[in-house]
Amino acid sequence: MIFSPSDAFQLTVEGTYSLEIPLDENNLISKAYRMLKEKMNLVPLEYAIHLKKLIPLGSGLGGGSSNAAYTLKALNELWELNYSPNKLEVLGVKLGADVPFFIRGGFQQAEGIGEKLTPQNDSALRGLHFLLIIPPFHISTIDAYKSLNKPLYPVKKRSKFPPVSRPVSWQLFDNDFEKMILKAYPEIGDIKKQLHDAGALFAGLSGSGSTVFGVFDNLKTAELTREDFSHYQTFLTSPVFHS
Repeated sequence: MIFSPSDAFQLTVEGTYSLEIPLDENNLISKAYRMLKEKMNLVPLEYAIHLKKLIPLGSGLGGGSSNAAYTLKALNELWELNYSPNKLEVLGVKLGADVPFFIRGGFQQAEGIGEKLTPQNDSALRGLHFLLIIPPFHISTIDAYKSLNKPLYPVKKRSKFPPVSRPVSWQLFDNDFEKMILKAYPEIGDIKKQLHDAGALFAGLSGSGSTVFGVFDNLKTAELTREDFSHYQTFLTSPVFHS
């Protein structure tokens, strides 16, 4: 995302998915911009924002939410608002349940609707590689939640979530969306099986899909497996750790 001084706010986008992205007030970037602007008596300088869209739409990778989060963080600096990270997270959750996570980053346990974050020990992630397989179809998050038909309700008893440590209990990452998504998109199941057969420690759906990720502890195996999915869009990545 590129922020350039301008006479008025403007949003432009480039990339494979540019034609599918709304550039009006419905875009989360526009909503984040307007949210902060409304809290100021006088905006010292407007900005035009140019988005180089690399994260596919409807892929369950939080592309829109991360754009909103970065807009809040960038404007907080550019407009010298001096909002704390906690303040930005409170604002961010009004844009989307996972926006606070993208403001904070790192390895977090999310509770509530996703806005209550607790840092986790990231040592269990060291040495791991994540292969992302993105099928050529999009899954609507709204439709996925409707299919899940699992209403939100207050939890009277706190869940006992064991710490993530080696050896990792990968069943912690089972995704409730998968049962519903697999019915409509059996290709998801085929990708999962292929990743497991290739030696992935775990394979699962990211968010509400459509991305399927495989976890590997051997980079060479992950690279060879990626070649088997050459007919898909793929990303091979590893966690970034801050000292």
